[in-house]
Amino acid sequence: MTTRPVAARRDEFRHFIALSTRWSDNDAYGHVNNAIYHHYFDAAVNRVLIEGGALDPVNSLEIGLVVESTCSWFSSLKYPDDVEIGMRVERIGQSSVTYRLGAFAPSAASCAALALYTHVYVNRQTNRPVKVPEAVRRILAPLQP
Repeated sequence: MTTRPVAARRDEFRHFIALSTRWSDNDAYGHVNNAIYHHYFDAAVNRVLIEGGALDPVNSLEIGLVVESTCSWFSSLKYPDDVEIGMRVERIGQSSVTYRLGAFAPSAASCAALALYTHVYVNRQTNRPVKVPEAVRRILAPLQP
């Protein structure tokens, strides 16, 4: 039997990215739709890589493709509240990086959602795996436990 993940605390993460929820993020039930959390996680990871100079979405020869993601939800977020994405790098392999990501309401001690997210780095032209670029390793190493 698989055990259900437990909501992570803020101190389990190394870096936080603040994002704004949007009107369109809410669903008919009045909270952020489950699928939108994946948009938040993707935006946070890519912001760190872009701001760190390791990713140019248009011109980088090596790009990270999401090959696996999981998410568990513990509480709801809603528009117009902001969301803070906690990031920690679980593993940097030869061609892949696995992130642990938490979506937090501002000032919440525990996350509303917890995800694992894996990028495999590929050559943009051939779509074949390559080594994780050194610039990516440099930016992500401090985010490891």
